[in-house]
Amino acid sequence: VDRAWLQEHFDFHPLAYEDVASRNQRPKIDEYDDYLFIVLHFPVYDKRVARLNAAEVDIFVGPDFLITLPNVSLQPLQYVFERCRADEETRNELFGKGAGYLLYKVVDACVDASFPMLRKIGLKLERLEQAIFEEESNRELVRDISNVKQEIINFRKIVRPQRAALRDLERSKRYVPEDLEIYFDDINDASERIWDMLENFKEVVEALESTNESVLTHRTNDVLRVLTAFSVMLLPLTLIASLFGMNVLYPGEGTHEAFWIILGIMAVTVVIMATWFRRRGFL
Repeated sequence: VDRAWLQEHFDFHPLAYEDVASRNQRPKIDEYDDYLFIVLHFPVYDKRVARLNAAEVDIFVGPDFLITLPNVSLQPLQYVFERCRADEETRNELFGKGAGYLLYKVVDACVDASFPMLRKIGLKLERLEQAIFEEESNRELVRDISNVKQEIINFRKIVRPQRAALRDLERSKRYVPEDLEIYFDDINDASERIWDMLENFKEVVEALESTNESVLTHRTNDVLRVLTAFSVMLLPLTLIASLFGMNVLYPGEGTHEAFWIILGIMAVTVVIMATWFRRRGFL
């Protein structure tokens, strides 16, 4: 349904129509005389831009009706709708217990849809943890960590304001029979579990980012240590070559024996220094 259809069939408050038109509202619950107006946000993965976005669902709840207006297609909401349309028994079960029970089923389905997304993020973090310590770690690891971190940040931005709205929904007694109160408490518990998982993922990805930086620094230091060791090993060879290359007379100058003696001195010097560096762990 759209705003024009609502205005034709229902006499809702003008502010509610403005909220529906703006599609830029924080999660909230507004109580009017004959109905509730609820705004909720749920995470959806947009394949076109390969990122996590917020899907807004505006809900009108009355004594005998429930209207949902998502700004994008929500699979769990669509699934509940298709079940009601295709199966009469399911439709009678959901509609026969009142608008409050139908609201619970809709919100519960949308909240539970977050858990598969969280499991995928958890698997990504596990793969990143393994990739950090692989010698053949690809150069895209830093970008992969950044992408996962951005997903967690976006997820937290969606869930954080939602928690207060779900707590308000749990406390609201309108159109919710007493025997359904525990159901909405279950939704709130699921939301808190989602938040706890996001808090844990936030700590994990920050630890992975720090660990990856430490590993990269360690590998860089290994390369610099080897290069420094070779540079130091070349210094005495340069000194020896400079001494014997001076325009002064020395024993055996200009003979083949002197050439091989100089090369032998250089070779012995290299072997001694390489052995010493290897014992010290520089090579």
